[in-house]
Amino acid sequence: MNFLYKKPHGQFALLVKNNFLKTQISNLRVCFSILKFYSTSQKSKINFDFSKILVLNKITRYEFEKKRHAKLTEDELKTKLEKRGSNYDRLIEHHNNHYRSLERILNAFKERGIETRVTQRNNYSYADINWANCIFSAGGDGTFLMASAKIKSNEKPVIGVNTDVTSSEGHLLLPKEQSVNFSNTLDKLLNGNFNWLSRARIRIYLEGQSIENQPIELHDQVLNNLEHRYIEHIEENRQIKLNKTQRNANSPVERFRIPTLALNEVFIGESLSARVSYYLMSIDDGPFFRQKSSGIIICTGTGSTSWCYNINKMSVQSMKRIINLVKANVDNGNNRIPENDDKFVQYITNQFNDSIVFEPDQFRMAYTIRDPIINRVFTNETNRGFAKKLVVQSRCFDACLVIDGGQSYQFNDGSKAIMEILPEDALKTVIIHKN
Repeated sequence: MNFLYKKPHGQFALLVKNNFLKTQISNLRVCFSILKFYSTSQKSKINFDFSKILVLNKITRYEFEKKRHAKLTEDELKTKLEKRGSNYDRLIEHHNNHYRSLERILNAFKERGIETRVTQRNNYSYADINWANCIFSAGGDGTFLMASAKIKSNEKPVIGVNTDVTSSEGHLLLPKEQSVNFSNTLDKLLNGNFNWLSRARIRIYLEGQSIENQPIELHDQVLNNLEHRYIEHIEENRQIKLNKTQRNANSPVERFRIPTLALNEVFIGESLSARVSYYLMSIDDGPFFRQKSSGIIICTGTGSTSWCYNINKMSVQSMKRIINLVKANVDNGNNRIPENDDKFVQYITNQFNDSIVFEPDQFRMAYTIRDPIINRVFTNETNRGFAKKLVVQSRCFDACLVIDGGQSYQFNDGSKAIMEILPEDALKTVIIHKN
């Protein structure tokens, strides 16, 4: 720890020593886990039937723009894109990179005699899913989320291949080197040189009077309502919803399970982000408490590195300010807090940010209340935490419940969402041995 700061004294020195020991113990545990993982995986190989493969192929940005502007010629499309600041040549380059990668993937399957079907999101059907032994997504994280959205079984694996490593990080996909060298990666899969990873997912029930059980597909909405995709006919929809509520005031309470399981996160809040979201919340069957905020996000371990992480993470600048305030209030001259040591500030920042992330196979959810309003009436100060079950009851006017950024359900006043994590809902994925 000497690289972080110089000559700590008193209680701070003891804290440093204890933190150092805890860090070393934690590092040893990680090392033992890694050794155990690789030693056990090398002894026993996994046998799995990869004879029937369904490949979900992404829609490239170039294909997306072609569909949006189907009546334009190629030259007209290029001019339109360049006028709004998009790089037409770059779109073509990434489009070609993707299809070259897809060709390599399909050739690898063909060379090994594996029966393969290729589909895109508009034709991604349960018939094809039931036919296949395994689903491969070819694209980025978004394509992987689409592939997993229709998988209900915890026995059918989904494997993501990054088809353009220059433009996509691919947190949910095979590592970049394994995606690029897919032929070698496929041999490892066929030889059983991998381990299963079960990613926990969130099961959601909606409950209320006259609830709408058909979601809005947000990916389709951009194509179908090009000129109104942001305002979404707010006044028209609002009147329809009010009329429907008045007509069905005495209807019985309904309950249904949303067929899609959330792999990353669930967002609940007003559709118009500038409007305050009002709702009741219960954690692990505890008492309900009221909240006013900018909405709530509930994530899995997989999603803890994504939206929730970026909401909760601390910047170095903010951490430095906090350390300065702590120093000003508790430093008595003996416990020197090195607020000007950049390495120390970065270390503490990383410690805090790392605590936000948890493993994808942990069967618990993390919730984050965005911008909570705290006053005499709304006194709850716990803006984030963990739970195995969450219930949110809407007091909102024009709210939505969004799953993995792809499906949106109406979630207005009186509607209730029950969210829980169960082992049987996990998504089966793989970790391929590096050697």
